[in-house]
Formats: sequence, structure tokens, C-alpha cells
Amino acid sequence: MIQKTTDLGRIDLSNDVIATICGGAATECYGVVGMASQKMSDGFYDLLKKDNYSKGIVVEEGAGGAIVNLYIIIGYGIKISEIVYEVQKKVKYVLENTLDIDVEAVNVYVQSIKVMED
Repeated sequence: MIQKTTDLGRIDLSNDVIATICGGAATECYGVVGMASQKMSDGFYDLLKKDNYSKGIVVEEGAGGAIVNLYIIIGYGIKISEIVYEVQKKVKYVLENTLDIDVEAVNVYVQSIKVMED
């Protein structure tokens, strides 16, 4: 949970809210198929739906702001480093502008690559 203090009082932001916002921002990026669960089952990672983004995102409070760990599944044939960089930029931008919180780090873990069929 991240707390902010304003002139009018204190605001508590739960990790699930932050995870949902991060998941929405990440899945909008080109090349991201979806969010993955952190745990592997039967050799495969589960593709999470919108209501379960918190299972694929870990939010911690660091010294300089929030530390976000994202677990994603990407599409085959796109440069991985470009996808990860765009996800990091977008998630940081959305958190800073939507929730007005400082972001220390956005760590992206590519859990799987999915071959897209035409």
C-alpha cells in the first residue's frame, strides 16, 4: 500500500489498484499479448484476464517511490528489448500522471513468447 498526504488528508492506494492500472497500461503496448502469472503450471504460464492483473504484477514501496515488477507474455517476431522499453516508459508515465506517485523502477519479466496465428 502506498500512502500520499495532501492538504485535505491522507490517501491510501492499495497494491491491487496500482497493479490494475499498470496492467492496463502494459497491455496497451504494441507486442504485449497479455499479463502472465508469476507461477508456472505444467510448463506454461497462464495468460491473465483484466480482473486478475494483480497476480502478474508485484508493487513494492521503495525509498524513491514505487517499484513495479511486471510479468508479461509477448508476441513472436518483435524485438524484445523494444517491447520491454516501451512497457517501462508507458507504465512509469501512467503511474506518475494518473496517481501522482513517484516511480523508482519498473522491472519487466518476459515469461513467455506466443506465436500469433494469422
